[in-house]
Amino acid sequence: MSMATVTSWQDQNVLPNASFQHLLIPIDGSDLSLHAFSLGLQLARTIDAKVLALHVVPPFNSIAYMTEILAAAELRYSTQALQSASRYLDQAKAMAMDAQIPCECRYVFGDHPHEAILDAVNEHHCDLIVMATHGWHGLNRLVLGSETQKVLVSSRIPVLVCQ
Repeated sequence: MSMATVTSWQDQNVLPNASFQHLLIPIDGSDLSLHAFSLGLQLARTIDAKVLALHVVPPFNSIAYMTEILAAAELRYSTQALQSASRYLDQAKAMAMDAQIPCECRYVFGDHPHEAILDAVNEHHCDLIVMATHGWHGLNRLVLGSETQKVLVSSRIPVLVCQ
């Protein structure tokens, strides 16, 4: 699959041929994901679509060792992760309100963000995913993987990748 950026259709004033009505835009709090969210909002405005902002919270993983300490660490992690998710989604909600785009904001816990994204597509009947790529190459991509690549390979709906 080829990757395209939203700027190509903006610069040429060309709209996609498909009629998208519900965009899923995953955000992780990074500048790249917020940039993709902004571009997704612009697209949503252009095609009169609504948006689902999704943040995937990785669960606390640990080896069962010193249970009391781990339980406290897990509670602290969960509290901080939910505060971060709320902060990211509040920012997305504010951006959508400024753009006057209907936007639902959700967070889910998941070990594999790409699976959570694809599950949300089905649950919320989304017809386009707009997401960022970190642009990793070489060893980083091999070791860390690419959630965007995994979504591209597994998605049954179109994916618009913003760099």
